[in-house]
Amino acid sequence: MRISIERGPLLRALGQAQSVVERRNTIPILANVLIEAEGDTVSFRATDLDIEVVDRIPAMVEQAGATTVSAVLLHEIIRKLPEGALVQLADDAATGRLTVRAGRSNFALATLPKEDFPVMASAEYASNFAAPAKDLRRLFDKSKFAISTEETRYYLNGVYMHVATGEEGPALRCVATDGHRLARVDAPLPEGAADMPGVIVPRKTVGELRKLLEDDEAQIAVSVSETKLRFATPEITLTSKVIDGTFPDYSRVIPTGNARRLEVDAAEFARAVDRVATISSERSRAVKMALEDDRLILSVNAPDAGAAEEELAVAYADDRLEIGFNAKYLLEIASQVDRENAVFLFNSPGDPTLMREGNDASAIYVVMPMRV
Repeated sequence: MRISIERGPLLRALGQAQSVVERRNTIPILANVLIEAEGDTVSFRATDLDIEVVDRIPAMVEQAGATTVSAVLLHEIIRKLPEGALVQLADDAATGRLTVRAGRSNFALATLPKEDFPVMASAEYASNFAAPAKDLRRLFDKSKFAISTEETRYYLNGVYMHVATGEEGPALRCVATDGHRLARVDAPLPEGAADMPGVIVPRKTVGELRKLLEDDEAQIAVSVSETKLRFATPEITLTSKVIDGTFPDYSRVIPTGNARRLEVDAAEFARAVDRVATISSERSRAVKMALEDDRLILSVNAPDAGAAEEELAVAYADDRLEIGFNAKYLLEIASQVDRENAVFLFNSPGDPTLMREGNDASAIYVVMPMRV
């Protein structure tokens, strides 16, 4: 194999590959990226046996072929080369080395046989459809903060993507929860997605998928089966196993009778919470909200550090209410609001609170209160 390729596209492809490979693994080949050159295209394939990403980029292919080399090492080398450099990769099967040349730099890297590289078996997908990148980006960006990190409840370690009936009819819905907060986000149901099985998309896949969704104009080809799912653009294909488990009935924890309504400027609220939380102990980070007559008083009392209080002008016309929350959860939820105002709907100090963006019900959040 002998190819010449521009540094920019090569760095992007290797960046995606090296973030998929496992840093610590007992199978050496899984630390490598499979480089395959054919025609005028080079593909870079990386896997951790749960996720596989294939990135195709144009190149001058003098001699077709394939080899595998350390993804992290090659990425580091290319990252340190000057911008605009033309990189030459040449594989010598006899010595088991991949030569990397750019200007006066010259590297010889150890390779492993391409035959040893595991390729994820292609599944029969029950559902195939195309979805706008900006819709998918919104679904995952707004829900991923609520993914659980608790390994014992493995079925909560991802985003549950499924078809549901939203406020405006059939919707593609993403839900994530860790038992303390919940995010439920809807997008219009893409054509052909009605029969899609509900799947739990793992946390790592959600992170890798984000790189495919930067272009607002792009259409992403989505394929879903009971055990795998695939997201593809013309250049990149991301295939992932799904979490084998049953996502709980989240609708039971979404409150429907919360009548006390608070409307507040989302950015101002987030900044005020951040300021008063500065003195609270990291462990509990409890912030008390006292509501009365269009006034919100945020306060923190940390016996070892001191106390803080801040008042905000808000829209609130219901009975006086005092309720406490984990500051981190409040900040994460407030940061999801794209619109100017956040609307909180309360019941009592011990019941879950509902939050949404203005009058938009396509994204709602639930957060459990804390005793303060």
